[in-house]
Amino acid sequence: MNVLRVLLVVLLFPTLAFARVQNTPKAQNGAQPTGFRAEYIANLDDVEKKLVSLAEATPAEKFTWRPSKDVRSISEVYTHIAGSNYFLASFLGVEAPQIEGDLEKTVTKKADVIAELKRSFAHLRKASATVRDLDAPVKMFGNQTTCRGVLVTVVSHLHEHLGQSIAYARMNGVVPPWSH
Repeated sequence: MNVLRVLLVVLLFPTLAFARVQNTPKAQNGAQPTGFRAEYIANLDDVEKKLVSLAEATPAEKFTWRPSKDVRSISEVYTHIAGSNYFLASFLGVEAPQIEGDLEKTVTKKADVIAELKRSFAHLRKASATVRDLDAPVKMFGNQTTCRGVLVTVVSHLHEHLGQSIAYARMNGVVPPWSH
């Protein structure tokens, strides 16, 4: 049993260490930044890269696909993410851009969906940079939280829909680009 544990540690440690280094941004002086902000930005960068690359890998004709009539289509999931990025940033005191109509219903073409997704991440990144005090109180969805709590909600929401998008892609024969 001990040999098996040692073998697992020897085999898994380099993989886990590489994943951590790969997802950690470097400061201008080359040092690894630390703390919540650095971890948040690394997580945001990773999930954005995966969502955008998955959207780009999905054929345009599949953007209207949905697993059943009562759930979001592929394009609606991505535009929901974009809309949520704008909305959640508002809890940090940054107004969402003015948008005509419902993103999920009006932005449906692949190129437009991807462009909106990228814009929403830029907006979210800008809003996140305005946070000076992670412990500052914030009222969100009728509950008391902090700016840190908002940022945790942001990445939790993004990962929830990344999982959904991976499932949708695989049901349509699309392999996530980072998993090859």
